[in-house]
Formats: sequence, structure tokens, C-alpha cells
Amino acid sequence: MILEEPYADFKRGDRVEIESIFVSPAKEGSGSLFVTLGLMNILKSRYKRVAFYKPILDRDSDIDPQTVISLFNLSQRVDECYSMSVEEVEHLLASADEEILYEKLISDFEKLKASYDFVLCMGFTDTHLTELAQKDINIAVAMNLSSAIVGVMRADDVSSIDEAEIWIHSIQDEGLKPLALIINRVSDKLIAITPDEIEDVPIFKIPYNQDLDRATVMDILEATGATLLHGDDTLKLQQSVTAIKVAAMRAEHFLEHLEDGNLIITPADRSDILIAILSAAYSAEFGTVSAMIVGGDMPIAESVMKLYHSSKDVPIVIARSEDDTMNLAQKAFLAEAKLTPLHTKKLDLLLGHFRRYVDSQRIESYLHTQMSDIITPTMFLHQIFTKSSRLKKRIVLPESNDKRVLEAAEKISKRGIADIILLGKKDKIYHRASAFGIDLSDVEIIDNEEPKLIEQFAKKFYEIRKGKGVSLDDAQDIMRNISYFATMMVEEGLADGMVSGATHTTAETVRPALQIFGTQEGVKTVSSVFFICLETRVLVYGDCAIVVDPDYKQLAEIAIISAKTAQAFGIEPIVALLSYSSGSSGKGVEVEKVKKATELAKKMMPNIPIEGPLQYDAAIDPEVAKIKMPKSKVAGKANVFIFPDLNTGNNTYKAVQRSTGAIAIGPVLQGLKKAVNDLSRGCSVDDIVSTVAITAIQAE
Repeated sequence: MILEEPYADFKRGDRVEIESIFVSPAKEGSGSLFVTLGLMNILKSRYKRVAFYKPILDRDSDIDPQTVISLFNLSQRVDECYSMSVEEVEHLLASADEEILYEKLISDFEKLKASYDFVLCMGFTDTHLTELAQKDINIAVAMNLSSAIVGVMRADDVSSIDEAEIWIHSIQDEGLKPLALIINRVSDKLIAITPDEIEDVPIFKIPYNQDLDRATVMDILEATGATLLHGDDTLKLQQSVTAIKVAAMRAEHFLEHLEDGNLIITPADRSDILIAILSAAYSAEFGTVSAMIVGGDMPIAESVMKLYHSSKDVPIVIARSEDDTMNLAQKAFLAEAKLTPLHTKKLDLLLGHFRRYVDSQRIESYLHTQMSDIITPTMFLHQIFTKSSRLKKRIVLPESNDKRVLEAAEKISKRGIADIILLGKKDKIYHRASAFGIDLSDVEIIDNEEPKLIEQFAKKFYEIRKGKGVSLDDAQDIMRNISYFATMMVEEGLADGMVSGATHTTAETVRPALQIFGTQEGVKTVSSVFFICLETRVLVYGDCAIVVDPDYKQLAEIAIISAKTAQAFGIEPIVALLSYSSGSSGKGVEVEKVKKATELAKKMMPNIPIEGPLQYDAAIDPEVAKIKMPKSKVAGKANVFIFPDLNTGNNTYKAVQRSTGAIAIGPVLQGLKKAVNDLSRGCSVDDIVSTVAITAIQAE
């Protein structure tokens, strides 16, 4: 066997940077896929080019390499993800050609290391290979690849803490030091008695999450071979099925057993069941099913299908099969929970569960530092989500009547990005969410018509605004406005931040914040920035959404606070104040405004590189900068761009966004005393998610 110096850069007691990780499962069912995907999420926040490598493909592999590539948008070919099948390895081991095996694995691995910034390797669970090789072949492979090892165990494999110690010592006996040991499906009792580390090896304990093991509607449709007739809403198809129930009794009795998330199997001629389930979906008194599979060779009544097709607000999935009820039920119960690129909700849940229980900062402390300034949109978003998840801030979303907000609330809560509060009647919100296949079980809901809160908030608002002529009765009326109510929650400490604007105007979002808590000390103007995520860098544009025509003092203030915003998000600011001329090449009222703003900004923040006026090309392009501003410390290097007015800024950010395919995140409000952000009324679910993460960071 070829055995190189076992990852010499990571020996016992050392804390050096590593460039590859090998996930080594104790046995089948340990949860190595869960751990691999969780680690990949960490790596994607640090490196532009991450490779996935499963040296040996299991017979019944629990993951298709193409799935990993698609889930994380990796830039590698499927054939680069593996080297051999289990059958090929068995042949080599049986033929005593172990050397050829390791030569092949090392060769393929080294090619990946040469082309990518980091390689994440996933081990296998075929115990027969270990018997043939007479050693733990996962450890042997990891040693030959010089990779740091992350061990994975399942809690029911750990009869005592001794089991964890035995695994760690077995690695150390090979002259290696494990990076971490992760124990899955841990009970509360085991969490309490298991140490956080053994001999400097961190032990991460992850409780069982039933939803990760539940089959989704699409999994069951695939298992039964049923054909979709109605309700192709992707959220409903991704919904986890809480229970499979066969509707054999009369409709009025069956309704008593109906629960949210149930999948119903019924014969096609049971029109009473079909109508009862549709009626229940409109009532908060009954559960809303995830899907129905209708079986048998009889047709569904045309009038019943018309009812479903006309009920667009209740997207119940209906699928058809010619199998009888018993066969359908048997196939449905045998359906396996899968994870494919279509299972985005399950991936959110998986990553959030991993993030809650694994200290990503400790893992990251061992990773080698990327020696470049490259930051992709994916990296930037991952960094924002990772930071916000650590802060665990409570963000209120008042617009719970909007489906996008509900969908975003689920995504944020499942991924652990922030703790979400929705406003409204709990039963109505839960019922509406369930109708769309949205799970809000981890989301807090507060009634914005609660008399005690209205009274509390009105008294506070009256104290704040009585000097402006507001009476206590006025304050009572104002607090019934949901935007004011949500903003007062932030003022009173019931929430750390607020995000609104999906159905409200910018003024309706910003005005309550200005009236209740106002601007930061020393700041007179509320402004905004956009994060413009280009292919390999992130720029900050301000102001592109709020201040129409700032004077030179406002412009200087926007420059300074935009620089501080950049710093808060890990961007070292190099600030360019833009104009139609560079340096002293042009004259005019607008140029003079930028000159005066630059001088003032430099006095306000002398430690930050600031220059203006600069033309955009001179500010961003090093070659143009050499010609136009050869002595400038900012020209050609700028990453914070301050536009002279809203007309210029808004048009420029949209032009860059549309012509380059850049991702524009914002507007991000700045200058308010507390964290409040505005959404575009055309925002997407992902826009809401990223804005909530940004708000959580601002609330720090």
C-alpha cells in the first residue's frame, strides 16, 4: 500500500490550516451525507472553487454526485467526483493489488487539489471492504489523501462515551489527529453527559430531526407511479408528509381524523371524500392535506375536478393511479425520503439543523486562508447567512398576508438565519400557510390587535410624539397600523429588527421608524446602499433609493455611513465620490458639490481612503486610473461608490445589474437608530431572506 506521510500538516497537537476534509462514517446509517452537506455549506462561504470527491461509490449510494454539484452549484464534472466503484475496489483487494487502488485514488485527488481551492471527500459504508482490506479502509484512504478526518457516528451506535474515545484513539494510533467527531440522533440525556471535546477533538452532538426522515409528496408520487392531475405548486410537492391515511369511512367521520400534512389515498369514485377535503381546506377548523392519490380504474367525476380547478387559493395536489387502494398504500408506505436538487425545502432544513449544533467557527479556524480578494455572490450570501445565524436575532415581518413573506419565513427559520415573528391571527396564518405547503411551526406569531400591546405601544408613542401634537387617542389609532405596531416592537425590545415593503411603500416603512426612534447619533439623513455582487467581487452603491438630490453635507454623510455599512459586512471600504469628471478636469455646480463633499468626508473619517470627484471608469478600472488619476490611492481600486444624486445612482445600479447579470441586494437602509429595512414590492422570496439576514447583522 502507498502510504504517504499522514497529512503531515495536521499532526497531533498542531493547529495548522488544512485543504481537504474526509468525512468518515462509523457504519451505514451514521449520517455522513447530512454531515457532508453541512460542511459543504461552510466551505462555500470561504472558497470560490470547492470540489466534492467520493473516492469509492457505494453499491446503493445515498447520494448522486450530480446532486451535490447541483445543490451547491459546483464547477466540476460528475466524472471528477469519484474514482472507482465498490466492485472495482473489491476486485483489486481480492487480487492483492492494493497499491494500484491507492495510486488511482491519489492521482485523481491530486488533480482536484490542483484545480480547486478545497476538496471535501465523503467516505463509504460498505463493511465488506474493511473485511477484505483487514483495516478501516476509510481511514486508510484519508491517510493516503493526506486529508483531515471528520468522524460520523449515530447515537444508537454509541453505547457509552467510551465509544467516542475508542474512535478518536484509533485515529490517533495511526499518527493522525481528527478534526472533529459528529454524533447524530443524540438524545437529550446523551447530550447532557457527552463532553464537548475529548483530547482537544471537538464533539458535536446533533439531535434527531424527524422531518429530515419524512418522505415528501414528490417522493411518494414517484414511489407509487401516480400521475399528477392538479396542483403542481412546488411548495406542496416538497411538503413533508406527516402521515399516510386511507379514506375508507364516510366523509363526516373521516374529517375528524384529518390533520395538516396528511397524504390521503382514496378510490376515484369517493366524490364525497374529495369534496370534504376541499371544503376542509377552506376552514381553519380542519387540517389541510398535503396531497391526495386517487386509485382504481373508475374516472373522477368531472364536476368534482371543476371544483378543484376553480379553487386556485387552495393548491391541493391530486394524483391519479390505476392501482387499487391497497397496492397504493403499500407503495406509499415504502417511499424513501430523498434529497435531490428539487428538494430545496429539505436542504434548508438540513443546513439549518447542522448550523445550530456544529460550531462552524471552530471548523473554519482550521481551514486554509484563501490568498485572494475573490468573493463570489454565493460566497457573500453564505457569509451573510452564516453571520446572521450566529447572532440569533428576532426579526419581525408584518406582512403575513403575502405568500412570499410566509415562504421566506419558513426558509429563514429552517436554515436558522434568524428567529422570525409574524403579525396577525395565529389560526388564520397557520391555515393559510398550510394551504400552500408552508411549515411555520418554528415561527412565532403575535396578534397585532392584542389590546394589552396596543395600550402599551400607544402610551410609548404618545410620550415620544406628544410634543408634535399627538394625543393618546391618536396614538391608539396609529398603533392599529401594522407598520407602526411592528416598528414599536423593535423600539420596545420585542424584536431586534423589522423588514417590510412587500405590500407597503417605502414611506410606510421608513416614516414610523423616523417618528419612533429616529436616526443614529450624529446622522441627519437616512440613506441606502445596494450590494452589487459581480462574478468575483462585491461593490457597495449609495444612495440609489432614498435621497433624491443630496447637498454636499448629505453626500459626505452618505459616503461615511456607506463606508461603515461596508465594514459591517466584511468589506474594507475604498470610497469613490462620483461625478462626470475626475480630479480637477471639469467644472460646474455638480462637480463642486462632489469636491466639497469629498473634503468634508475626509475630515469626518480620515482613516478611510476617500477620493472625489471621480468618473466611474477611473474609480473601478486600474488601467483607466493609471491614465486619468495616476497618483490616486482610490482610483482603480474603489469598492464603495457614492453617486451624486438618486437619478444617477438608481439608473446605474439597474444598468449594471441588467447588463452584467450581477445580483443586487438591497436597498439596505442606513442611518436609522435601529434595524429597519425596506423591500421592493416586486421582491422575490430570496430577496426577503437576504434582507432579513442583513437586518439581523445591522441589529448586532
